[in-house]
Amino acid sequence: MTNPQWTAVDHYFTETIAPADEALTAALADSTAAGLPEIAVAPNQGKLLHLLASVQGARNVLEIGTLGGYSTIWLARALPADGRLITLEYSPAHADVARANIARAGLDKIVEVRTGAALDTLPQLETEGAGPFDLVFIDADKINNARYVAWALKLSRPGTVIVVDNVVREGRVATPHPDDPAITGTREMFDLIAAEPRLDATALQTVGTKGYDGLLLARVTG
Repeated sequence: MTNPQWTAVDHYFTETIAPADEALTAALADSTAAGLPEIAVAPNQGKLLHLLASVQGARNVLEIGTLGGYSTIWLARALPADGRLITLEYSPAHADVARANIARAGLDKIVEVRTGAALDTLPQLETEGAGPFDLVFIDADKINNARYVAWALKLSRPGTVIVVDNVVREGRVATPHPDDPAITGTREMFDLIAAEPRLDATALQTVGTKGYDGLLLARVTG
């Protein structure tokens, strides 16, 4: 579901306060040329991630779902020179595109792209002692949203911010859809967060170039 006015407003926001640059434009263009699905965050959403990481004073960031590295670039640009961002991508082909985009943006020294199913690589991060992460951005397969949030909590500290994208699903999240695993997985995530005393959360509906969707923000309290 899209609306020309939503798109026009998003474009206005992008042109005035979240303008693209060569690295960001090239990351989107090369992702499209490589056949990646055009599901990266919108520019103003990327800027929101950047600001959240900046306000958080993040030094150690985890991203679950890399795609072509567009959101990765926005997040990594908020980190200090000695910061670190680990991003997990299921598809080796997508990961190769992301690595090239990240290197062109000059961020390959602080960003590591790991390939494989996130539910396999997340336990490896725990074993390595890679956390705690200051911010976790989750934008991967929605059926596993609850599991990803559970892992984000394991790899967090009090004060960690967790952001989950695409949680509204054009409003369908409000009612059960047993034939749609993305909605089932997202509703399981909301149930988990509602029952988890260590998480303080809210969710927002959004409209724009990406249609009608939304995001969840949670803060680890203990």
